[in-house]
Amino acid sequence: MKLSPHWLRDFVDFKVDARRLADELTLAGVAVETIDGEGDRTIFEMEIGTNRPDAMNHYGVAREISALYDLPLKAIAPKLPAVKGTANFKIEIEEPELCPRFTAQVMRGITVRPSPTAVAERLTLIDQRPISNTVDASNYVLWEMGKPTHAFDLDLLEGGKIVLRKARAGETLRTLDGVERKLTTEDLVVADARKPVALAGVMGGFDTMITEKTKNVLIESAWWDPVTIRKMSRRHALHTDASHRFERGADYDSCPLSCERVVELILASGGGELVGGLIDVIARPMPRPTVTLRLSEVKRHLGKELGRDEVQRILARLGFTLQVSGDAFQVQIPSWRLDVDREIDLIEEIARLHGYNQFPNTLPAFSGSVVELPDAAKDARLRTSLLALGYHEAMSLTFISKDDARAFSTAKALEIANPLSDELSAMRSSLIPGMLGMLAWNLSRGSDNVALFEAGHIFENSGNRSVERKRISIGATGNVGKASVHQAACPYSFFELKGDVETLLGAFGSNAAYYDAHAAEYFHPGRRARAVIDGQMLAQFGQIHPDVAAARKIKQDVYVAEIYLDRLYQHNLRKASYTPFAKFPVVERDFSFVFADTVGFEQIHAAVGGLRLAEMRNFAPVEIFRGGNVGAGKYSILLRANFQSNERTLREEEVAQWSSQIIKALEKLGGTLRA
Repeated sequence: MKLSPHWLRDFVDFKVDARRLADELTLAGVAVETIDGEGDRTIFEMEIGTNRPDAMNHYGVAREISALYDLPLKAIAPKLPAVKGTANFKIEIEEPELCPRFTAQVMRGITVRPSPTAVAERLTLIDQRPISNTVDASNYVLWEMGKPTHAFDLDLLEGGKIVLRKARAGETLRTLDGVERKLTTEDLVVADARKPVALAGVMGGFDTMITEKTKNVLIESAWWDPVTIRKMSRRHALHTDASHRFERGADYDSCPLSCERVVELILASGGGELVGGLIDVIARPMPRPTVTLRLSEVKRHLGKELGRDEVQRILARLGFTLQVSGDAFQVQIPSWRLDVDREIDLIEEIARLHGYNQFPNTLPAFSGSVVELPDAAKDARLRTSLLALGYHEAMSLTFISKDDARAFSTAKALEIANPLSDELSAMRSSLIPGMLGMLAWNLSRGSDNVALFEAGHIFENSGNRSVERKRISIGATGNVGKASVHQAACPYSFFELKGDVETLLGAFGSNAAYYDAHAAEYFHPGRRARAVIDGQMLAQFGQIHPDVAAARKIKQDVYVAEIYLDRLYQHNLRKASYTPFAKFPVVERDFSFVFADTVGFEQIHAAVGGLRLAEMRNFAPVEIFRGGNVGAGKYSILLRANFQSNERTLREEEVAQWSSQIIKALEKLGGTLRA
């Protein structure tokens, strides 16, 4: 946003030039990005954080300057004439949780004309278009003290009252931009006795706007619930200067002052008279907390002892009220600082206004020995293994859509009360949506061969509390290696992914491990698996289902895995050990069997493993054949068993006996031994 240093001098009599002021404001955390113009027409382009709506105006920045240079801050104190008569106008608040305070003032006999030159020039300087003295007065106060206000044509308000309520089903409102908007029962509106006349905190209504015919006006200043305003602004795709401030938290106590300031400006340029006193309806008080600030904590956090007077000076200049209590202060937080509610927040205010560059460079105090985090070695082992396997580390947002939360996890999602958008409305309950987004992003920019991994946390709703769990996701698509004159490119497949998952899990000790096909439905039904170790599922992986890929506009096969680190880390890293090669020969035996397609190698391997043959060193498939003499719905598989002893040469009758046991075990699965 743009602010004028010349305008700032209305409130603080500082002597430094604009460039030095910009540098020192930036060091204090109120960033000036660029400086344009010269002299009285100098403009600061400011970058104000979303947590500091109090500084999104000239008076708020002037308050910072007051604390920065220890100069008095001039108060905004409107001078108004005596009130005449009574207004006979009512304010009714039906939604006190959403509108706890509404302030209004009736004015009669005004003249709508162009604004005075001084007002118009200041608004033009910060890229605000002057409209009329009445409308510009409201806009001027917004940029002067940061409080949005609004002026209604009083003669167009029906029933002699304003009602703050939810919109009713079927109601519409034509806003000041001329757009007819269909309201929902979730919308908060300012209404007269018959109809909505404004979308609360966002934009006024077209039918009650100020025109050159306006003679009587109602000026209003209110406080609105930030979450409600943000949702309405997004629902109607209508972002205004008012909604920008209200959805970040306006100053509750400034409602009367801002209303009176608008009235003062209108009276100065358009005449008229005040009818009745200020109407200030408080439906719900919103007191700010009192926080204890200990000088010992200031020293502990900042590493420097600041005097009591320095602490009191800085906070008092910023508008905090302090009472001494021994070696501490009881600090009353002002209504405009919604971002401060803890002792550490006050310490941060002291640090930035004292000057970060005023603290000496020192090493933190340390005693004792280095303590390694419990899972540091396991994290490092997985990360280095993935890098060695050719994956690149990446990071995605911790927010996903509610649809993705439901699609990729069975856990109840943690929904965000004030989301940035519908696509980022829940805390992630799986790393896979983020991984798919990163793969799609790379593919759409011409990177056809992508291999990524992400280590992070997922968030789940567990009863009355939320829990964080550590996960790793792996994603790859394209080719494993580049094509050359010596060999063709090798496409990344399910088996590359399975091998990499086995490598990672193999670094941890376990008693019983197996893989099966009972993975989530968002994987391809024929190319998915899960890893189960000691009865717990530690990972699931596979090719993403074509429908899921198509929905994300991914046009090539994508393979992903998710490893549950909170479960995996219950196992210790496998200790490296060495076993010398046996001196005695290996004996191989091949078995050719025909099985029904319903029998997988997992069952075959489990049946043979159940025999617990101590001398069997390996059992693996060698070839698979379908068609020919093998009937439909069946396949032929060549299996090879290796036997070896560390102590002696095996006898033929021993191997024959073990082979017979293997054949019987496989026949129990329905297999037929081929001749």
